[in-house]
Amino acid sequence: MHPAPSNSPTLTKERISNLDAIRGVAVLGILVMNAVSYGLPRAAYFNLSAAGWNSLADKVVGVAGEILVDQKMMGLFSLLFGAGIVLFADRAQARGTRANPLILWRNVLLLGIGLVHTMMWEGDVLTVYAICAPVLVILRRVRPSILLVLGTVTVLSSAVVALIVQLTIPLDGTGLGDYWFPNGGAMSGSVGFFLLNDFFARALGMMLIGVALYRLGLLNGTREPSLYRTWIRWGMGIGIPLATIGVAAQIATGFSPRVAIVGEAPNTLATIPVAMAYLGLISLWNRRGEGWMHRRVRAAGRMALTNYLTQTLAGVLVLRGLLGAGGRSRAHIALFVAAVWAVQLAWSEPWLRHFRFGPVEWLWRSATYRSVQPLRMRKPGSSPALSG
Repeated sequence: MHPAPSNSPTLTKERISNLDAIRGVAVLGILVMNAVSYGLPRAAYFNLSAAGWNSLADKVVGVAGEILVDQKMMGLFSLLFGAGIVLFADRAQARGTRANPLILWRNVLLLGIGLVHTMMWEGDVLTVYAICAPVLVILRRVRPSILLVLGTVTVLSSAVVALIVQLTIPLDGTGLGDYWFPNGGAMSGSVGFFLLNDFFARALGMMLIGVALYRLGLLNGTREPSLYRTWIRWGMGIGIPLATIGVAAQIATGFSPRVAIVGEAPNTLATIPVAMAYLGLISLWNRRGEGWMHRRVRAAGRMALTNYLTQTLAGVLVLRGLLGAGGRSRAHIALFVAAVWAVQLAWSEPWLRHFRFGPVEWLWRSATYRSVQPLRMRKPGSSPALSG
């Protein structure tokens, strides 16, 4: 039985292209750091010297990733997830549908997808997003100014927790386990708490900021260019030096356990300003028109869930399987990232010329509306294509 028209997904013509562009950059960018954990021991994600830190190319790739990408791309993703919850709710209500039950069911399904994804790779973010969704449902009507404060405080709380947890770590690093040392064994409870808190605090905080920015009309890319340039100047001017401080402290101390946890704090503080700078850059770039790369990046964003999951599949098969431990370095991983980018930019737009959704998006939406959604695009002259 098919759902009533009011319970159908978003029409393609209703899409906000700036959100697709931001999502496309985020899903491609997040691979830069995720690929490290596909191909190297867990410790190498947090401790650059733990593995893949041999050649000059390895060092350049590692430092650039920490300063420019780590936490920032997940920050963009989280912003968009928060904005997407509100956008979904607004459109559902405009069609006369009860939004909250549909949002919650949609995120129960996302939790299921995330749990399956976790079986492939331990760094899954979908479960975190799904668990945070009910908080967004509760708070989505709160004034944007309050949400901005709540979101900022939530993100920054992770830096405070990092300082507190660092004080509990002995100088020799006992308890850090494989967070910091290759084959370091189990982490202590306090380090595990830091990681869990950090993941959720940064995700939820950026989601709340995303809700506020959407409510203020700041994510659709139509504001005056001077506003986006201000975001870029201030965001880069504050965020890049902060992120650099954290990496510099780790390198200067020889990656001492004394800075293992607290060394992450400057990068956390940099997340909001750098994410805002990236929002400004992408929004200005997206206004330039319908170039080849614009279309490709937006298409990658429309298929972000499919692309995110296939990145993991490729990473596990290639970096953990085919190459093996002897064939992995940060420079090799960078080549893998570039290859995946090329494939995903090449395939996303042609797919969406023929199909209304990415494969996983189609499954998710069909389950959300409890009805198999049409997948193939209609021929010209028929009713407009659905997308979400």
